[in-house]
Amino acid sequence: MPQEGYSKMFENMLKGVEIKLSTDFKDIKDKIQYDNIIYTGPIDEFFDLKFGKLPCRSLRFEFETHNREFYQECEQINYPNDFDFTRIVEIKHATGQKIPVTTIVKEYSCSQGERIYPIFTKENHELYMKYRQESEKLKNVFFIGRLAQYVYLNMSEVVEEALSLFEKIKNSPTAS
Repeated sequence: MPQEGYSKMFENMLKGVEIKLSTDFKDIKDKIQYDNIIYTGPIDEFFDLKFGKLPCRSLRFEFETHNREFYQECEQINYPNDFDFTRIVEIKHATGQKIPVTTIVKEYSCSQGERIYPIFTKENHELYMKYRQESEKLKNVFFIGRLAQYVYLNMSEVVEEALSLFEKIKNSPTAS
């Protein structure tokens, strides 16, 4: 975890970059000028579901506060098979807070809601590859992140890929 947190890290990385929040890319793509687009949303939505929707699962979060210093021995414990929830996260382990209570988050896998995790099957991979082939026809449009690459990525991998892409764009012949 970055020393000052992910928010500060992203603030530093995005200095001088125009950010549009709560904006659907489709609503602005023909109204903006750009040298490069870095697209992090679902690749199938970028192409208006031309080949069909890539299946993903979502998560539902339940927060619980407990009147004890710690709930579990580490930040995250996975429960892959025998429980309704998939993991319990206790952020306090990462932040170093010194308070007498703790809050945990139980994560429940679900099929409805925000698209978070790709569902890996041979058919889904083949569908993704159709979108990837379409993306490779575009100039100066880069697809990065879980939903854009239809792959599971940890946060450290996301940061590493983002920095690599930055270097690639910065060193390209069209960089200004």
